[in-house]
Amino acid sequence: MSAPAYQVIARKWRPQTFGDVVGQDHVVRTLRNAIARGRIAHAYLLVGPRGTGKTSVARIFAKALNCTGGPNADFDQSDPAVVAIAEGSHLDVIEIDGASNNSVEQVRDLRETSRYAPAQGKFKIYIIDEVHMLSTAAFNALLKTLEEPPPHVKFVFATTEVQKVLPTILSRCQRFDLKPISAELISGRLKSIAEAEKVKVDAAALACIARLADGGMRDAQSILDQMIAFCGGEIAEADVLDVYGLVSEAKVAELAAALAAGDQKRIVAIVDECDSAGRDLVRLLTDLQATVRSALLDSISAGGRSTRLGSPMTTEQLTRLLDGLREGEGSVKLGLAEKINFEVTLLKAVDASRARAIDSLIRELAALATEAGPVPEGGEKKKD
Repeated sequence: MSAPAYQVIARKWRPQTFGDVVGQDHVVRTLRNAIARGRIAHAYLLVGPRGTGKTSVARIFAKALNCTGGPNADFDQSDPAVVAIAEGSHLDVIEIDGASNNSVEQVRDLRETSRYAPAQGKFKIYIIDEVHMLSTAAFNALLKTLEEPPPHVKFVFATTEVQKVLPTILSRCQRFDLKPISAELISGRLKSIAEAEKVKVDAAALACIARLADGGMRDAQSILDQMIAFCGGEIAEADVLDVYGLVSEAKVAELAAALAAGDQKRIVAIVDECDSAGRDLVRLLTDLQATVRSALLDSISAGGRSTRLGSPMTTEQLTRLLDGLREGEGSVKLGLAEKINFEVTLLKAVDASRARAIDSLIRELAALATEAGPVPEGGEKKKD
Protein backbone atom coordinates (compact mmCIF):
# COMPACT_ATOMS: atom_id res chain seq x y z
CA MET A 1 0.00 0.00 0.00
CA SER A 2 1.49 3.34 -1.03
CA ALA A 3 2.05 6.12 1.50
CA PRO A 4 -0.48 8.98 1.50
CA ALA A 5 0.46 11.88 -0.76
CA TYR A 6 2.09 14.87 0.89
CA GLN A 7 -0.19 17.85 1.42
CA VAL A 8 1.24 21.34 1.57
CA ILE A 9 0.60 23.26 4.79
CA ALA A 10 -1.75 25.76 3.09
CA ARG A 11 -4.10 22.88 2.12
CA LYS A 12 -3.59 20.72 5.19
CA TRP A 13 -4.37 23.59 7.57
CA ARG A 14 -7.11 25.25 5.55
CA PRO A 15 -10.01 26.35 7.81
CA GLN A 16 -12.71 23.67 7.98
CA THR A 17 -15.16 25.32 10.42
CA PHE A 18 -16.16 28.86 11.34
CA GLY A 19 -14.01 28.53 14.46
CA ASP A 20 -10.89 27.95 12.34
CA VAL A 21 -11.26 31.24 10.43
CA VAL A 22 -8.69 33.80 11.62
CA GLY A 23 -9.03 37.58 11.44
CA GLN A 24 -12.49 37.74 9.83
CA ASP A 25 -14.70 37.81 12.93
CA HIS A 26 -17.17 40.28 11.42
CA VAL A 27 -17.91 37.94 8.49
CA VAL A 28 -18.14 34.81 10.66
CA ARG A 29 -20.46 36.49 13.15
CA THR A 30 -22.84 37.75 10.44
CA LEU A 31 -23.04 34.38 8.68
CA ARG A 32 -23.56 32.55 11.98
CA ASN A 33 -26.38 34.91 12.95
CA ALA A 34 -27.99 34.59 9.50
CA ILE A 35 -28.04 30.80 9.85
CA ALA A 36 -29.31 30.89 13.45
CA ARG A 37 -32.16 33.29 12.61
CA GLY A 38 -33.09 31.73 9.29
CA ARG A 39 -32.24 34.92 7.37
CA ILE A 40 -30.14 33.30 4.65
CA ALA A 41 -29.85 35.47 1.53
CA HIS A 42 -29.82 34.01 -1.97
CA ALA A 43 -26.49 35.60 -3.00
CA TYR A 44 -23.31 36.59 -1.16
CA LEU A 45 -20.22 38.39 -2.44
CA LEU A 46 -16.93 37.87 -0.59
CA VAL A 47 -14.36 40.57 -1.39
CA GLY A 48 -10.75 40.79 -0.23
CA PRO A 49 -7.04 40.38 -1.02
CA ARG A 50 -5.63 36.98 -1.90
CA GLY A 51 -5.16 34.45 0.87
CA THR A 52 -7.56 36.06 3.36
CA GLY A 53 -10.09 33.20 3.40
CA LYS A 54 -12.75 34.00 0.77
CA THR A 55 -13.06 30.53 -0.75
CA SER A 56 -12.60 28.85 2.64
CA VAL A 57 -15.47 30.88 4.15
CA ALA A 58 -17.64 30.03 1.11
CA ARG A 59 -17.01 26.30 1.60
CA ILE A 60 -17.64 26.47 5.34
CA PHE A 61 -20.90 28.33 4.68
CA ALA A 62 -21.88 25.59 2.19
CA LYS A 63 -21.15 22.95 4.84
CA ALA A 64 -23.33 24.80 7.35
CA LEU A 65 -26.23 24.99 4.88
CA ASN A 66 -26.08 21.43 3.54
CA CYS A 67 -24.98 19.46 6.59
CA THR A 68 -27.30 16.71 7.83
CA GLY A 69 -30.17 18.34 9.71
CA GLY A 70 -28.96 21.79 8.66
CA PRO A 71 -28.66 24.65 8.28
CA ASN A 72 -26.40 24.55 11.33
CA ALA A 73 -23.36 26.78 11.93
CA ASP A 74 -21.90 24.26 14.42
CA PHE A 75 -21.94 21.23 12.15
CA ASP A 76 -20.20 17.92 12.84
CA GLN A 77 -17.02 17.60 10.76
CA SER A 78 -17.49 13.82 10.52
CA ASP A 79 -20.94 14.23 8.96
CA PRO A 80 -20.85 12.46 5.53
CA ALA A 81 -22.35 15.53 3.79
CA VAL A 82 -19.70 17.79 5.34
CA VAL A 83 -16.92 15.36 4.37
CA ALA A 84 -18.25 15.24 0.80
CA ILE A 85 -18.24 19.05 0.54
CA ALA A 86 -14.68 19.18 1.93
CA GLU A 87 -13.57 16.62 -0.67
CA GLY A 88 -15.40 18.36 -3.51
CA SER A 89 -17.67 15.40 -4.26
CA HIS A 90 -21.01 16.74 -3.00
CA LEU A 91 -23.51 16.86 -5.87
CA ASP A 92 -25.22 20.06 -4.70
CA VAL A 93 -22.16 22.20 -3.98
CA ILE A 94 -20.75 23.27 -7.32
CA GLU A 95 -17.46 25.21 -7.40
CA ILE A 96 -16.80 27.18 -10.57
CA ASP A 97 -13.63 29.00 -11.58
CA GLY A 98 -14.74 32.32 -13.07
CA ALA A 99 -11.50 32.65 -15.05
CA SER A 100 -12.01 29.48 -17.10
CA ASN A 101 -15.83 29.40 -17.14
CA ASN A 102 -16.53 32.95 -18.17
CA SER A 103 -18.53 32.56 -21.39
CA VAL A 104 -22.21 33.32 -21.72
CA GLU A 105 -22.96 29.74 -22.83
CA GLN A 106 -21.52 28.29 -19.63
CA VAL A 107 -23.55 30.70 -17.48
CA ARG A 108 -26.68 29.79 -19.43
CA ASP A 109 -26.00 26.11 -18.69
CA LEU A 110 -25.67 27.03 -15.00
CA ARG A 111 -28.97 28.89 -15.16
CA GLU A 112 -30.71 25.86 -16.68
CA THR A 113 -29.31 23.31 -14.18
CA SER A 114 -30.14 25.56 -11.21
CA ARG A 115 -33.84 24.97 -11.83
CA TYR A 116 -33.60 21.33 -10.78
CA ALA A 117 -34.05 20.40 -7.14
CA PRO A 118 -30.97 19.44 -5.09
CA ALA A 119 -30.01 15.76 -5.16
CA GLN A 120 -28.46 15.36 -1.69
CA GLY A 121 -28.73 18.46 0.48
CA LYS A 122 -31.28 21.11 1.26
CA PHE A 123 -29.78 23.70 -1.13
CA LYS A 124 -28.02 23.79 -4.45
CA ILE A 125 -25.01 26.05 -3.80
CA TYR A 126 -22.90 27.65 -6.53
CA ILE A 127 -19.48 28.97 -5.44
CA ILE A 128 -17.98 31.11 -8.21
CA ASP A 129 -14.36 32.08 -7.52
CA GLU A 130 -12.79 35.14 -9.23
CA VAL A 131 -16.25 36.17 -10.38
CA HIS A 132 -14.87 39.42 -11.84
CA MET A 133 -13.44 37.35 -14.70
CA LEU A 134 -16.92 36.69 -16.13
CA SER A 135 -17.64 38.51 -19.36
CA THR A 136 -20.27 41.26 -19.48
CA ALA A 137 -22.57 38.97 -21.47
CA ALA A 138 -22.11 36.23 -18.85
CA PHE A 139 -22.94 38.69 -16.05
CA ASN A 140 -26.08 39.77 -17.88
CA ALA A 141 -27.12 36.14 -18.40
CA LEU A 142 -26.82 35.64 -14.63
CA LEU A 143 -28.90 38.70 -13.70
CA LYS A 144 -32.38 37.20 -13.96
CA THR A 145 -31.44 34.12 -11.93
CA LEU A 146 -29.84 36.35 -9.28
CA GLU A 147 -32.91 38.59 -9.10
CA GLU A 148 -35.48 35.80 -8.83
CA PRO A 149 -33.63 32.58 -7.94
CA PRO A 150 -35.40 29.30 -7.15
CA PRO A 151 -35.81 28.94 -3.35
CA HIS A 152 -33.34 26.04 -3.23
CA VAL A 153 -30.46 27.94 -4.93
CA LYS A 154 -27.74 29.94 -3.17
CA PHE A 155 -24.87 31.79 -4.82
CA VAL A 156 -21.55 32.63 -3.15
CA PHE A 157 -19.19 34.78 -5.22
CA ALA A 158 -15.55 35.54 -4.39
CA THR A 159 -13.35 38.20 -5.96
CA THR A 160 -10.13 40.13 -5.44
CA GLU A 161 -11.17 42.91 -7.86
CA VAL A 162 -14.67 44.02 -6.93
CA GLN A 163 -14.44 47.14 -9.11
CA LYS A 164 -14.72 44.86 -12.17
CA VAL A 165 -18.03 43.35 -11.04
CA LEU A 166 -21.08 44.96 -12.64
CA PRO A 167 -23.09 47.25 -10.32
CA THR A 168 -26.24 45.31 -11.28
CA ILE A 169 -24.63 42.17 -9.79
CA LEU A 170 -23.38 44.00 -6.67
CA SER A 171 -26.86 45.34 -5.91
CA ARG A 172 -28.28 41.81 -5.81
CA CYS A 173 -25.72 40.42 -3.34
CA GLN A 174 -24.91 40.77 0.33
CA ARG A 175 -21.32 41.99 0.31
CA PHE A 176 -18.67 41.02 2.86
CA ASP A 177 -15.25 42.66 2.81
CA LEU A 178 -12.52 40.39 4.16
CA LYS A 179 -9.61 42.43 5.45
CA PRO A 180 -5.88 41.69 5.46
CA ILE A 181 -5.02 39.63 8.53
CA SER A 182 -2.84 41.31 11.15
CA ALA A 183 0.76 40.16 11.60
CA GLU A 184 0.01 39.20 15.22
CA LEU A 185 -2.81 36.83 14.22
CA ILE A 186 -0.73 35.31 11.43
CA SER A 187 2.18 34.73 13.83
CA GLY A 188 -0.13 33.08 16.35
CA ARG A 189 -1.61 30.76 13.74
CA LEU A 190 1.80 29.84 12.35
CA LYS A 191 3.04 29.10 15.85
CA SER A 192 0.25 26.58 16.45
CA ILE A 193 0.86 24.99 13.04
CA ALA A 194 4.61 24.73 13.72
CA GLU A 195 3.95 23.07 17.07
CA ALA A 196 1.59 20.55 15.45
CA GLU A 197 4.16 19.86 12.72
CA LYS A 198 6.88 19.47 15.39
CA VAL A 199 8.99 22.28 13.95
CA LYS A 200 10.83 24.76 16.16
CA VAL A 201 10.45 28.34 14.91
CA ASP A 202 11.66 31.31 16.95
CA ALA A 203 9.35 34.28 17.48
CA ALA A 204 11.47 36.63 15.36
CA ALA A 205 11.27 34.22 12.41
CA LEU A 206 7.47 34.03 12.75
CA ALA A 207 7.31 37.84 12.81
CA CYS A 208 9.42 37.97 9.62
CA ILE A 209 7.14 35.51 7.84
CA ALA A 210 4.05 37.43 8.94
CA ARG A 211 5.59 40.69 7.71
CA LEU A 212 6.45 39.09 4.36
CA ALA A 213 2.91 37.71 3.91
CA ASP A 214 1.31 41.18 3.78
CA GLY A 215 -1.90 40.12 5.48
CA GLY A 216 -2.41 36.86 3.57
CA MET A 217 -2.65 33.71 5.68
CA ARG A 218 -2.17 31.41 2.70
CA ASP A 219 1.01 33.23 1.67
CA ALA A 220 2.32 32.94 5.22
CA GLN A 221 1.64 29.20 5.30
CA SER A 222 3.35 28.72 1.93
CA ILE A 223 6.41 30.62 3.19
CA LEU A 224 6.49 28.48 6.34
CA ASP A 225 6.30 25.37 4.17
CA GLN A 226 9.26 26.54 2.09
CA MET A 227 11.27 27.39 5.21
CA ILE A 228 10.65 23.91 6.65
CA ALA A 229 11.94 22.43 3.38
CA PHE A 230 14.99 24.70 3.57
CA CYS A 231 15.84 24.41 7.27
CA GLY A 232 14.32 21.17 8.47
CA GLY A 233 13.10 21.06 12.06
CA GLU A 234 14.46 24.39 13.30
CA ILE A 235 13.93 27.83 11.74
CA ALA A 236 15.67 31.02 12.88
CA GLU A 237 15.15 34.64 11.85
CA ALA A 238 18.43 34.71 9.91
CA ASP A 239 17.21 31.82 7.73
CA VAL A 240 14.08 33.72 6.67
CA LEU A 241 16.09 36.89 6.03
CA ASP A 242 18.57 35.03 3.82
CA VAL A 243 16.02 33.08 1.78
CA TYR A 244 13.71 36.03 1.06
CA GLY A 245 16.22 38.89 1.09
CA LEU A 246 14.51 40.66 3.97
CA VAL A 247 16.18 43.22 6.22
CA SER A 248 15.86 42.61 9.95
CA GLU A 249 13.56 44.85 11.98
CA ALA A 250 16.59 46.11 13.93
CA LYS A 251 18.31 47.21 10.70
CA VAL A 252 15.10 48.88 9.43
CA ALA A 253 14.87 50.78 12.73
CA GLU A 254 18.54 51.79 12.40
CA LEU A 255 17.95 53.17 8.90
CA ALA A 256 14.82 55.01 10.05
CA ALA A 257 16.82 56.57 12.88
CA ALA A 258 19.45 57.74 10.39
CA LEU A 259 16.71 59.34 8.29
CA ALA A 260 15.26 61.10 11.32
CA ALA A 261 18.71 62.39 12.34
CA GLY A 262 19.52 63.48 8.78
CA ASP A 263 22.73 61.41 8.90
CA GLN A 264 23.40 61.07 5.18
CA LYS A 265 26.70 59.27 5.64
CA ARG A 266 25.07 56.60 7.80
CA ILE A 267 22.15 56.24 5.37
CA VAL A 268 24.49 55.50 2.45
CA ALA A 269 26.53 53.06 4.59
CA ILE A 270 23.42 51.07 5.61
CA VAL A 271 22.17 50.92 2.02
CA ASP A 272 25.62 49.65 0.91
CA GLU A 273 25.52 47.01 3.62
CA CYS A 274 22.02 45.82 2.68
CA ASP A 275 22.80 45.76 -1.05
CA SER A 276 26.04 43.82 -0.51
CA ALA A 277 24.11 41.24 1.51
CA GLY A 278 21.65 40.78 -1.37
CA ARG A 279 18.68 42.28 0.44
CA ASP A 280 15.51 43.30 -1.38
CA LEU A 281 15.61 47.11 -1.49
CA VAL A 282 12.00 47.41 -2.68
CA ARG A 283 10.87 45.42 0.33
CA LEU A 284 13.14 47.52 2.56
CA LEU A 285 11.42 50.68 1.28
CA THR A 286 8.03 49.19 2.16
CA ASP A 287 9.19 48.26 5.67
CA LEU A 288 10.72 51.71 6.10
CA GLN A 289 7.43 53.36 5.16
CA ALA A 290 5.62 51.25 7.75
CA THR A 291 8.12 52.31 10.44
CA VAL A 292 7.81 56.02 9.60
CA ARG A 293 4.02 55.70 9.47
CA SER A 294 3.96 54.26 13.01
CA ALA A 295 6.01 57.26 14.17
CA LEU A 296 3.59 59.60 12.36
CA LEU A 297 0.61 58.05 14.13
CA ASP A 298 2.48 58.32 17.44
CA SER A 299 3.13 62.01 16.75
CA ILE A 300 -0.53 62.67 15.99
CA SER A 301 -1.69 60.96 19.19
CA ALA A 302 1.01 62.73 21.24
CA GLY A 303 -0.03 66.19 20.09
CA GLY A 304 2.38 66.94 17.26
CA ARG A 305 5.78 65.43 18.10
CA SER A 306 7.32 61.96 18.32
CA THR A 307 10.68 60.50 19.33
CA ARG A 308 9.87 56.99 18.11
CA LEU A 309 12.58 57.18 15.40
CA GLY A 310 15.19 58.31 17.90
CA SER A 311 15.28 62.04 17.09
CA PRO A 312 12.32 64.31 17.93
CA MET A 313 10.23 65.01 14.82
CA THR A 314 7.05 67.01 14.31
CA THR A 315 3.96 65.67 12.55
CA GLU A 316 4.76 67.90 9.57
CA GLN A 317 8.32 66.55 9.30
CA LEU A 318 7.15 62.94 9.50
CA THR A 319 4.45 63.57 6.91
CA ARG A 320 7.01 65.06 4.53
CA LEU A 321 9.44 62.20 5.18
CA LEU A 322 6.76 59.59 4.47
CA ASP A 323 5.62 61.44 1.36
CA GLY A 324 9.21 61.55 0.08
CA LEU A 325 9.56 57.78 0.55
CA ARG A 326 6.24 57.21 -1.22
CA GLU A 327 7.19 59.40 -4.20
CA GLY A 328 10.30 57.33 -4.82
CA GLU A 329 8.48 53.98 -5.02
CA GLY A 330 8.15 53.96 -8.80
CA SER A 331 11.81 54.70 -9.52
CA VAL A 332 13.02 52.05 -7.04
CA LYS A 333 10.66 49.36 -8.39
CA LEU A 334 10.97 50.07 -12.09
CA GLY A 335 14.23 52.00 -12.51
CA LEU A 336 17.33 50.46 -14.06
CA ALA A 337 19.66 51.35 -11.16
CA GLU A 338 17.74 50.13 -8.12
CA LYS A 339 20.41 50.95 -5.52
CA ILE A 340 21.08 54.46 -6.84
CA ASN A 341 17.37 55.23 -7.06
CA PHE A 342 16.88 53.94 -3.52
CA GLU A 343 19.68 56.14 -2.16
CA VAL A 344 18.34 59.20 -4.00
CA THR A 345 14.83 58.50 -2.66
CA LEU A 346 16.10 58.36 0.93
CA LEU A 347 18.23 61.50 0.63
CA LYS A 348 15.41 63.45 -1.03
CA ALA A 349 13.02 62.32 1.72
CA VAL A 350 15.46 63.60 4.37
CA ASP A 351 15.72 66.98 2.63
CA ALA A 352 11.93 67.18 2.31
CA SER A 353 11.46 66.42 6.01
CA ARG A 354 13.76 69.31 6.93
CA ALA A 355 12.11 71.85 4.62
CA ARG A 356 9.36 74.07 5.93
CA ALA A 357 6.05 74.51 4.19
CA ILE A 358 5.47 78.13 3.17
CA ASP A 359 1.93 78.12 4.57
CA SER A 360 3.13 77.01 8.02
CA LEU A 361 5.79 79.76 8.00
CA ILE A 362 3.15 82.36 7.12
CA ARG A 363 0.97 81.14 9.97
CA GLU A 364 3.87 81.37 12.43
CA LEU A 365 4.79 84.89 11.26
CA ALA A 366 1.15 85.96 11.51
CA ALA A 367 0.98 84.58 15.06
CA LEU A 368 4.16 86.46 16.03
CA ALA A 369 2.82 89.68 14.51
CA THR A 370 -0.41 89.29 16.47
CA GLU A 371 1.52 88.78 19.71
CA ALA A 372 3.67 91.89 19.01
CA GLY A 373 0.55 94.05 18.58
CA PRO A 374 -0.19 96.81 16.00
CA VAL A 375 2.64 99.08 14.78
CA PRO A 376 2.01 102.86 15.25
CA GLU A 377 1.63 105.10 12.17
CA GLY A 378 5.06 106.63 12.76
CA GLY A 379 6.73 103.34 11.84
CA GLU A 380 8.58 101.70 14.78
CA LYS A 381 6.89 100.95 18.06
CA LYS A 382 7.65 103.49 20.76
CA LYS A 383 10.09 102.33 23.35
CA ASP A 384 9.02 102.51 26.98
